[in-house]
Parts: sequence; structure tokens; C-alpha cells
Amino acid sequence: MSEEKIEKYSEESIKTLEPKEHIRLRPGMYIGKLGDGSSHDDGIYVLLKEVIDNSIDEFAMGHGKIIDIEIHDKECLVRDRGRGIPLGKLVDVVSKMNTGAKYDSKVFKKSVGLNGVGLKAVNALASSFVIRSFREGQAKEAVFAKGDIQNKPKLIKSEEENGVEIRFIPDREIFGSYRYLTEYVSSMLKNYVYLNTGLIIRFNGEKFFSKNGLLDLLQNRMSREGLYPIIHLRGEDIELAMTHGHHYGEEYYSFVNGQHTAQGGAHLLAFREALVKTIREFYNKDFDASDIRAAITAAISIKVEEPIFESQTKTKLGSKDLGPKGPSIRNFIVDFVKRELDNFLHKNNDVAEIIHRRILDSEKERKAISGIIKIARDRAKKAALHNKKLRDCRVHYNSKHDQRLETSIYITEGDSASGSITKSRNVNTQAVFSLKGKPKNTFGEPKKLVYENEEFNLLQAALNIEEGIENLRYNNIIIATDADVDGMHIRLLLITFFLEFFPDLIKHGHLYILQTPLFRVRDKKKTFYCYSDNEKNVAIKKLGGKPEITRFKGLGEISPDEFKHFITKDLRLEPVILRSEDSIQQMLEFYMGKNTPERQDFIIDNLRVEEDEYVA
Repeated sequence: MSEEKIEKYSEESIKTLEPKEHIRLRPGMYIGKLGDGSSHDDGIYVLLKEVIDNSIDEFAMGHGKIIDIEIHDKECLVRDRGRGIPLGKLVDVVSKMNTGAKYDSKVFKKSVGLNGVGLKAVNALASSFVIRSFREGQAKEAVFAKGDIQNKPKLIKSEEENGVEIRFIPDREIFGSYRYLTEYVSSMLKNYVYLNTGLIIRFNGEKFFSKNGLLDLLQNRMSREGLYPIIHLRGEDIELAMTHGHHYGEEYYSFVNGQHTAQGGAHLLAFREALVKTIREFYNKDFDASDIRAAITAAISIKVEEPIFESQTKTKLGSKDLGPKGPSIRNFIVDFVKRELDNFLHKNNDVAEIIHRRILDSEKERKAISGIIKIARDRAKKAALHNKKLRDCRVHYNSKHDQRLETSIYITEGDSASGSITKSRNVNTQAVFSLKGKPKNTFGEPKKLVYENEEFNLLQAALNIEEGIENLRYNNIIIATDADVDGMHIRLLLITFFLEFFPDLIKHGHLYILQTPLFRVRDKKKTFYCYSDNEKNVAIKKLGGKPEITRFKGLGEISPDEFKHFITKDLRLEPVILRSEDSIQQMLEFYMGKNTPERQDFIIDNLRVEEDEYVA
């Protein structure tokens, strides 16, 4: 047997792939995970970002203030007013690997795209890709399908503005059934305008523009005003905005050359260090670092020449220096923060006093619950040893090394549901946490409740989020409850818990709802799992006759064999999205507070609307 295997490994086993073929065979190396659009870092958004990045680089070099973006029926359009790609190289730029102008730092200084890979990946992974370049009264169009050229581009006269227009449709052979969520696209585009003041982006009829950069970003992202007006500091190649709020934990938004580095990197580490040093020196007290940074919300953006990112998707900065001849990123940021923030605090005594009180309050709270925390940690360790609540997976998410690792934890109600998922899951990447009964309504409760309540304490320990989400063990936190009134209530209680104590999990796109089928419609040959009455009716028509129809009342009724359809190949996840205009405090006050009569009227009014629509 072993000799046969050795004989099969011959010269014919060695293959050389063309770049286009390699991208289609191994798309994860170029765009991270694939996904269906339910997660903000799914591949379809990376494709869109790769196209937009080139337009942003043009704006950064002083060319083209307006970018038009449209998404209709899965087709994406991006039109900028930059210099336009030199027409003689139009085909090469989008089809030949390692071809581009970003290698010339004089033409594109401190840009996002560096390796000439992005547009080639988009082209190869699109069922249709059309690029048009307009330059000094002339134009050229190239048409591709799955990376293969479909026409003979010709030079023509044109009266259109200089710039580039790209239309593409992500290939369903690669991405399967997918959708673009407007909320994710809008969030991406807002980041672009915050980091490029003066830029106008028009998306499906909506206009994005920012006058005040990161100040606008924080104001847009925060659901409540901070304890003091946002501190906004600017310097050459650096911008910083920060305040302290009313939430738990730390919240950061970091950027390099206009690129959102969701996983941080050297610049974010330097800022966190610089903040602690500056505050300690200003107050001349050795405060605990966690008390200084507790409840902080901050955004930092820097410009780096020839930055090094830890992957093609550029979510974490790996560079140590600002450029080939520049200072270290750490020293640059530490010096800036110590100088500018110290000056600000000396000039604004009222803000300095508020920060001082906030640190003392955090210190007091931390010491008050230190005993509770120790007991809770010991209890969580003992529970983990006996495996009472958590059926863990073998591989865990590590934001420091691989932000795209697909690991999930399903939070279920009761043993029957958790049993079905446990038996059908992928043991390498899918964990299960079983709740005992309905969780407590945590709205308005202090942080110590998380440690005093056994369910929440063990859940916190399972997720490893006590010190923040940097050490989160699972990329996807999936609430898996029955599609009935009790299941919906548990879902709301869990969302309330995360919003109250760990809102970053939602803001960074880690929380999802598992959509499970309501009906099974089948005959002797085919089976359809349906998620709504409409899907059920369609399935009945397809099968004809009188098929067997089963109404699933709970997850426990679905057998492990059937569950494999729902948590593997046909997984349907609904992301929990917090829109920028949502106020966490107001939402929780209304839906989870003690305003029973007001909420009752709201429910009654909306139930009538539902009934009218159903009758129609």
C-alpha cells in the first residue's frame, strides 16, 4: 500500500497554476473567508473594498473628490474621477499579477494598495468584470469573465471626466448564494470619508461626507455622549480622537493609510501604551492601566510609507517604522500623545478633572468586586473541568494571528437542543454552550452581576471576554433558540446582556442569530426545509400532490442528522447589527426597561399591522 502511494507521486503530480487559476482555487489567500454576506468581513465586501481602495488612493494623491458607488442585483459599480489608468496598460493592471503603479512611491505615496494583487483577485473571482478608463479625451474598455478577457479593447474618443469605472458581479460558483447588506457597505464608506476629509462618496442615492474626520467618526459610532467633549488631536501623518463613556471595556477604531485595521497592530498598541504613560505622568500617580483605559472610546489614524500588513486583507499592521527612513511607529505615536494630550489637559482643567474622577471610580469599582471576581473565576474553572456547560471545539479564534479563522459557539436553551447540535456539529470549529432556563434581564444592572450570576459568569468565561474582546475564543457567537415566544424572549435577554456589558462584540460583528427551519416538506424523493410560510407554499407546489408537512416547534425536535443541514452546508445566520443612529440606552430602556404600559401599546399597535398585512 505504501509503495503504491510513493509511485503515484511523480512529475505529473507537480502542477504550475496561472495566477488567475490559483486565485480561484485558493481564494482565501487573497480575500480571507468567502461567506454569504452575513458577516462584515465576508469576501464579497473585500472585493468591493479592493476596488474602492484604488479610487481612495487617487483622492489621497489629490485627484478626484467624488466617487460614485452602486449595488443593484449583486452587480457593483465604482466610478472615480482620478487620473485614469494609463490606457496602454489597462488590461495588464487587472489581469497580470504584481503589475501596478504602487511600487513607485513617488506616484502613490502612503497608499493602501501595494502589491498589485487586489484588482486581479476581483477580476478572477467575478463572473463579470468590466473596466473602463477615461484619460485626456480618450477611453478604453476591457471585458472579462472569471478572469478571462472577452473582447479586444480599442482606443476611442470620449468626453467623459478622467477616471475609472469598474462593474463586477462576484461569481456564484465561488461565493454561492450571497447578498450585500447595506449596513455593512455604508459603514465601510463612512470610514473612508472620515479618513479623507473633503471626499464625497455617493452610494445608491445616499451621500457621505465628513468635515471633521475622526471627530465625526466617534460622534457617529457612540450611542451616548461621552463624559467630556471628544478630544481631537491632529499632526503630520497622525490623527486622534478620544473620550471616556458610560460603557464597560475599551473601544477602538484604528486606521493606516485610510485602511480600517480591524485587528489593530503596532499603532494601536503604541497608543494604548502612550495613553497610560501620559495620564500617569500628568497626575503623578501610578494608576492601574485598566482603570485609565476603562470605558474609553478612541480612534487613531496614521500614514505609513510602504506599510506591512499581516495579510492581503490588511486588517492588522505589522510595520515597525513609519517608512524606510522614518522613526519607529511606537516612538512616533508615544511622543505625539505625550506632547499633545499633555498640552490639552493642562489647558482644559475641567476635562482633566472628569478623567481623574472616572479613573478613581473605575478603581473603586474594581476593588469592590475583586473578591467576587476571584470566587467567580474559581467557580468557572471548576465548571470547565467538569464540562457542565460547554462542549468545546478543538480550534479557537485568535485575533492576534488569524482574524478570519471560522470558529463558532452556539448558545442554546436546554439539553435537548444542545444535544442535537453537539452530535451534528464540526468538533474542530463549532462549540456549544447550554443555558439553564431563561437568563436574567441585565438592563440597568451593575457589572458585578456578570460574576454573581452563574450562567453569565460561565458564559463570559467560555467566551474569554472578561478583559475585553481581544482574547475572544470564537469568531462567531450564535444565539440558537426556538422559533417561539420563549425562544424570542431568551434571544432578547441575551442580546441585552451583550449590549449592556460587551457591546463591542456586536459593533465588531461577532453576534448572530441562527435561523432554523419552521417546516419540513417532503415526499418519497425530495425534502425541503422551509423558513417561512411562503417557502413552505413554494415547496408544496414543487412537490405536487400531498407531501408530508412537519412543523418544528423547537430545536430539540430536529434530529442530529437533519441538523447537519443547518449548521454546516446550509447555515443561515442573521447578523445582529447596531446601526450608527441606534442609541443603545434608549433601545434598552424602551424594550427591556420598566415602561410596561408604553411597551404594551407599542406591541398592540404593531400586532394590528402584522394582522392586516397577513390578511392582505
